[in-house]
Amino acid sequence: MATTQVTTERRISFLRTAIALQTLTIFLQAISAGLLLTASYGETLHSVGARVMYGASMLYVLAAVLAWKPGGGPAGPIRHASGFLALASVQVVLGIAHIPSVHLPLGVLMFGLSLLALARR
Repeated sequence: MATTQVTTERRISFLRTAIALQTLTIFLQAISAGLLLTASYGETLHSVGARVMYGASMLYVLAAVLAWKPGGGPAGPIRHASGFLALASVQVVLGIAHIPSVHLPLGVLMFGLSLLALARR
């Protein structure tokens, strides 16, 4: 029984780490957005950061699936992570399309939701 508890704790810890990484990458995107307006390298930094943030969102989905106990655990974290990946996809499309009137507020919303998910874990 102790082995099962340790495995579950590790899975939850991985999930929490994935959410923290996602939250950090979104925060760094806000910083690179400011640099986008003021520095010549801002566009490159923001573009690379978008890829890293998207990867962190995919890692969150993976961590949620691994934290789920097949056949017994709640699937809520998987739904949350999948929804967040959908928001990240929309965010990337809006960024590529240069629609800042929706891209920026969605980024703020994503940061808030990610912080909330982190606080709940």
